[in-house]
Formats: sequence, C-alpha cells, structure tokens
Amino acid sequence: MKDDRKERRVIFEVDVSVNWRMHEKWPAVLFLLTSVMTFHVRGDSGAFVGINIGTHVSSLPPASDVVSMLKQYEFTHVRLYDANAQLLKAFANSSTEVMVGVTNEEVLKIGKSPSAAAAWVNKNVVLYTPATNITAIAVGSEVLTSIPNAARVLIRAMKYLHKALVAANLNLQIKVSTPQSMDVILTSFPPSTATFNSSLNSTIYQLLQFLKKTNSYYMLNVYPYHGYIKGNGNFPLDYALFQPLSINRQIVDPNTLLHYNNMFDAMLDATYHSIKALNFSDIPIVVTESGWPWSDGADEPYATKQNAEIYVNNLISRVLNGSGPPSEPTKPVNTYIYELFSEDQKPEPMSQKNWGVLSTKGSAIYRLSSLSSRVAGSSSVVYCVAKDGADPGKLQNGLNWACGQGGANCSAIQPGQPCFLPDNIVNHASYAYNDYYQKMQLNGGTCNFDGTATLTNTNPSRGSCVYTGSVNPSGGNGASPPTPSLTLGPSSDFLPPSSSSKLDARQFHFLSSPMLLSAFFLLLT
Repeated sequence: MKDDRKERRVIFEVDVSVNWRMHEKWPAVLFLLTSVMTFHVRGDSGAFVGINIGTHVSSLPPASDVVSMLKQYEFTHVRLYDANAQLLKAFANSSTEVMVGVTNEEVLKIGKSPSAAAAWVNKNVVLYTPATNITAIAVGSEVLTSIPNAARVLIRAMKYLHKALVAANLNLQIKVSTPQSMDVILTSFPPSTATFNSSLNSTIYQLLQFLKKTNSYYMLNVYPYHGYIKGNGNFPLDYALFQPLSINRQIVDPNTLLHYNNMFDAMLDATYHSIKALNFSDIPIVVTESGWPWSDGADEPYATKQNAEIYVNNLISRVLNGSGPPSEPTKPVNTYIYELFSEDQKPEPMSQKNWGVLSTKGSAIYRLSSLSSRVAGSSSVVYCVAKDGADPGKLQNGLNWACGQGGANCSAIQPGQPCFLPDNIVNHASYAYNDYYQKMQLNGGTCNFDGTATLTNTNPSRGSCVYTGSVNPSGGNGASPPTPSLTLGPSSDFLPPSSSSKLDARQFHFLSSPMLLSAFFLLLT
C-alpha cells in the first residue's frame, strides 16, 4: 500500500506554468473531475453547536447573567475550562449540557493518585449532579503538545477519573476524554495519508484504546485560522472561512479523489485517517474548540471582525447541516465555538485576547444569529461582498463598473440613503457587487471583480440597509461540490482598462512533499 501511494505521488512531480482560467483544456479537466466525484449524504442525527466559557476576563458578569446570555443565543451545550463552582451552580435545573475541565496542572496530580481523582470527581461532579447536567470531563487541554512531560500520566489520570465515575454510578452519563490540537499530526495533507506523530504513538494508542473501551469520543481543537497562517499562501482565505469555492479552486485528495472546499473538513478527515492508521474505527470526533479572532496585532492582518463573523456564522451553518467530513459523511461534527467572552487577561499576542463572540454586557461583537435560525440548508443563501483588505483602487474600479456597465442599482449607497453609511469603499463596493450578482448570476454573472469580491453565507444587511440574497446550489454542505460553471461573467476581463484584465501565469514546482503537492490541487483564480 505504501509503495502504491509513493507511485501515485511521483506522477505529480511536474512543473506547471499555465494561466488556468484561459487554458483551453480546462473544461475537459472539470468534466473528468466531476465524473469521478463522490457525493455525500447528510446525517440524520442532530448535531449541536456549543460554546467555550473562559474566566480570564475583566469584569466577568455574574454566573446567572451568563446563563441568560446563553439562553438568548440558544446555546444548550457549554464547555468550562475548569470546574467553576459559580457556573456549575448557575446551570442547575436547566437543560444545558455541561462539559467540565481538569486543568493541565491538575492532570499531573490526578495521574499519580486514584484517591486524588476520586476527590476531584466528588468535589466537582458528584456535588452538582443531577441538578446540573454534566455530560463530559475534558482532561487537560492539548496536554501532549503543551506539556509533553505530562504525557506519561495523562492516560492514567483519565482511567482514574473514569473509575471514580463508575464508583459514583455516573460513568454511563459522563464521558471522559482529552482535547488535542492538530499538532499531534505531522502532515495533514493529503488527509488520506495523515498520521500521528510517531513519537506520540504509544500514548495516542492508549488514548484510543480508552476511548473505544469507554464508548467515548476524540476531542479535537480545530483552528483553520492557524492553518491558514501557517499555509504561507498555499490556500485561499475563502478556504479557511467556509466561503463557497468554485470546482476549480477546491482541494482534491489524490488518493481518494474526495474534494475539500473548506479547511475545517480537511482537518477532521486528517484526524479520522490518523485514527484509522492505528487500526481504530468508530471513534467519533467532537470539536472542542474552533473560532476566529476579531482583533489583531501588527502581524495578524487576518484577525478582523469581518472574517470572524464570516467564519463563526458559516461554522454554525456547517455543523447544523448534520453531515460529517467527506470521508465520514454520516458522522455529525458536534462543535464548541471558541469562545463566549474574550479573555483579555491572557498574555500576548493580541489576537489571543479577542476571540469572544459576546461582550461582557451581552451584546454581540459582530452579527451572530441565534442557533434556531441556523437550520440545515440556511447556508444555501449567499451574498456577494467586497473582500476585507482588498486593494482600494481595484475596489473603486469594481464599484464604477458595477454601477455603470454592470447595471447595478446603486441609489441606496448615495448620500442620505439607507446603505450610504459607513461611508467607505468596502461598504459601497459590497452593496454594488451584490446587487449586480443577484441580478446577473443566472445569466452568467459571477462574484469576482478582479479578485476583490467573494461569496458569503452571512447576511450583510443592517437596519434599513437590506441586501438581497440568493440560493447557492451547493447547499453549503461542505462535502458535495457545486456544479461547475464555465462562464466567466464579470471577472477581471470585464473591468475597466485600469484594472488588470488577465491573471499572471503561476508556476508551481511539485515535489512529493504533501504541502507543496496541495498547491497542485489549489487552482487559484
């Protein structure tokens, strides 16, 4: 099998220099890809979106207020990083399912003593049940990569805690697991060849044995934000943000021919394949953390409110459609958003302090829909907006073209009109781009505008400024690719002469390295 895989990789060790959009053979390539494509069904079991609650927060509101805020946004599952007594009491007699955390410092103590584990369970679990619906214990956080010296006691700590739950007759109600980062996997692309770091195999094997025996699940922290930053330009931002990708921009696993139109699903499948590589199956994954920072330091230009809003709302829609990643389409991806409040008392970098979706007063940092409105398929409504950080000159050219030759109705962005404020080029271009796209997409119009526009599932409407949305045939599933369109529409070729009307030919040198190989499947438009 390994020799066969190596042979397949060698096939792709080529140099390519081509203008992909104008290549005359590209329609044939699209036809070939779609003819072998695997489509996936949605899972029937109800997936949930929960949220993490950290307490390194200035002016943390009273626990009762926190519970009220969660009800307002209809979060019914929460994860606590420790066993905060005030919050555990506040969740009593509610329907909220609570995951409590053993801190990394506590892991070292519990892993050395069964009596310490029993004392922890009695103090932080038994004391609050059954009034508080505790359903899981997260033992540490990314222990194997953050404090490697604790690896030797991690599994023992989990076993001791589970035995304490058995003694309290709570083992069937409460699962025990430990959140891991993607860093325990050496190379995550292609997903089908992903494996755990061999130096951790012994510990991870024991972990998987424990999870299988206790019918628990693998806890995984998934951060496409970090994956995009580390990708050094190998992936488009849209891929990290769950933004709709055309068929020629999706990433394909060369071994399975599965298509990935978002990084979240690719990370999940890399983990599933890593688990299978150790000969385990039927261990589901629960995503214990995933989010996007909304404020940045000087070196973090992609940590913006716009990107955070897009990511979190698209994540919610992705999870609630009930499907799994391409290799495990029937396994829902229960996910906890990181996080409720920004933990401003955390150390640098700046973006570590700005992940919260709500202020401590309860107002949303950015547009955040209640979960009941994010039903399966809601992600099929799309809007065309200007990309955050796009070149202002290109945006101005796109705005001029849309309001002129493109035929968009731009009256709403004139002074005194509903969509004039905020008075900036991104806002005005977004409205014009969307108006053009909604009118012309059925006639071949696209959302491109010299690379300054992107599709989003997040409704950009605000107050009396209303954007028209349309149905995306891909359904926002995250597994099945959209039907390819060979019509260019209002691409860069249709913009005014001052804009670049052609894409530069890109030359890629493909080696057997999985990261470089991924560039072959990422056909940038």
